Amino acid sequence: MSIRIATFNIENLIARFDFTGYRNQLRSDRVLKLFEIKSEADYQRLEAARIVSSTDDTRQLSALAIADTDADILCLQEVDNIEALKAFEYGYLFRMIGSGYRQKYLVEGNDSRGIDVAVLMREETRDGQRIEVRDVTSHAALTYHDLGLYHPGLGPNIRPDDRIFKRDCLELDLRIGGRPLTVYVVHFKSMTNGRDGVDGRTSTMPIREAEAKAVRHIIENRFGRDHASRRNFVICGDMNDYQERVDVIGDRRTGYDYVLRPDLESALDVFSHDGFAENAMARRDALDRWTLYHARGPEEQHLCQLDYIWLSKGLADANPAAVPEVIRNGQPFRTPFPPGQEVERYPRIGWDRPKASDHCPIAMTLHLP
Repeated sequence: MSIRIATFNIENLIARFDFTGYRNQLRSDRVLKLFEIKSEADYQRLEAARIVSSTDDTRQLSALAIADTDADILCLQEVDNIEALKAFEYGYLFRMIGSGYRQKYLVEGNDSRGIDVAVLMREETRDGQRIEVRDVTSHAALTYHDLGLYHPGLGPNIRPDDRIFKRDCLELDLRIGGRPLTVYVVHFKSMTNGRDGVDGRTSTMPIREAEAKAVRHIIENRFGRDHASRRNFVICGDMNDYQERVDVIGDRRTGYDYVLRPDLESALDVFSHDGFAENAMARRDALDRWTLYHARGPEEQHLCQLDYIWLSKGLADANPAAVPEVIRNGQPFRTPFPPGQEVERYPRIGWDRPKASDHCPIAMTLHLP
């Protein structure tokens, strides 16, 4: 008996307008900066028109990428609220795949922008096995003090009573055809701008490390430290960190070289250092594990994995030949692909937008022992 699970940062599935760009240039869309807008009312009118006109293309592409995962369980990041999720599923996914994802779960988390993790599930697997939800638990209220994870290295503005998860760790206790599976959906702290001469990834890593330790604590507390790794669990989501990356050297005119930078320090070492869980994407070729292209001009560009399906040791051992699939057809044309990885992009994909997301969905079929 098998289950197919996927994770996807759908990026800003938002059911509201953000007009703060009129006063905060960092939040103003680049196309509006080309025009002289004389009043906040004019800005709001133009921004609303821009969002409405671009969103339909974006969400059709997002739905195409999700349809290509063919998942029974779909873990999402950056969803505004349950109403936005319902509207997207009915208005877009239904047109792609029919009445599939009837079960929907989202708990409001801690993100200041209101973007949350969510789960869509079928009522049955493709093999006709019932997907039963026993319990759904949010861990958004956990603090550093609660788990003894506070230390000054977290940053100057972090306090012991602050919440650990920048969004949430959503736990779903499932039975698939009567067999247990626990799914943990996360979206870790982003790699924001650096401070004190330290780059953003390094300066924010202690926060992601605390989030990873908190996830591991939750799992070990539930199943027992000595038994947890043998239980059926997966940890899915955008973890905003990587243990390796592929540096992209060159430009469109001269061509690109791809240089692997392995064995980088990472917050995700919390999961892997002692075999507690396995990054299933490590079963793919080293140049073919990326889920996002990062670029800040030709001097700073790389491919990296930010999106994960971590398998418990028990699930990994029960699925030795299972390899995740990466859906890259929704990537914008600006994303360079290493040789042999090129795909046919979806219709209407642009140079930078529209696109399904900057992130690629990953999907995996698992046998449940």
